[in-house]
Amino acid sequence: MKVELKTWGALGLATALAGAGLAGCSDEMERSEPGSVPATSADQAGGEGGEGGEGGEAGEGGETGEGGVAIEDAASDPVVYRSALAVAQAHAIAARDAFEAGRADAAAEMFAHPVSEVLADMDPVFAERGVDDLKPLFIAASTSVIEGESEDRIAQRFEAIMTALDDAAQKAPDNGASEATVVAGVAANMVDRAVRMYREASSSDRYEPYLDGYGFYRTANELFDRASVGLESENADLHEAMEKALALLERAYPGAERPANLDVNQAELFSAASQVMLRQ
Repeated sequence: MKVELKTWGALGLATALAGAGLAGCSDEMERSEPGSVPATSADQAGGEGGEGGEGGEAGEGGETGEGGVAIEDAASDPVVYRSALAVAQAHAIAARDAFEAGRADAAAEMFAHPVSEVLADMDPVFAERGVDDLKPLFIAASTSVIEGESEDRIAQRFEAIMTALDDAAQKAPDNGASEATVVAGVAANMVDRAVRMYREASSSDRYEPYLDGYGFYRTANELFDRASVGLESENADLHEAMEKALALLERAYPGAERPANLDVNQAELFSAASQVMLRQ
């Protein structure tokens, strides 16, 4: 895992995590230069514009964190701010489901990733908005898995993470956009990430990119369910595009366990994600 030892070392977990043999969250992000913005699905499918995916929020400039979030914009843009939370949520969901599937090492990895990928970068924004430090919750969950704590205890830690993320979302900046518009923007971001992780997973037999994408898909689906009624009223075209993209992603990510074959048509996936981006 790409970990800043100054963060983990201060918490006494660098050795434990290294001993768990945790791998990188995404080769795509590892290959990106600091501050770079990976292409969105719209770009890769030949579409126009579109801000989304890992790094997608940085399309207008600003410092981009390792998790692809434009940190400078998060202080004023609710979509960027809540996308940072959604990245963390996606990893927690992937961790919980991987753990329930018997993949403890992967679960520990997924719980740990958001600390260095997005939460540490967001610390100044969270502090400014009165959000309690979220990192200890993720570290505790990762450590809990490594140390073999009970399923009930890990489930409690997961619920604590979800509650804290929901509380943090309530403190997002307000730029006048409706709740449905904001949530749909975050969901679109997660769709783009899920599609690109599927491409990466299809290029090798590694589990981590698939599990990343699964978490992004599940988060996108939950967000869309929350905003569906309002979004259909405000932007029927985006609502329809989102439904189509999520239906494809449901086939691509049937569960936390990686299928034997990743055979969902990638051109269809990228086209569907592009339509979501273009209708925002």
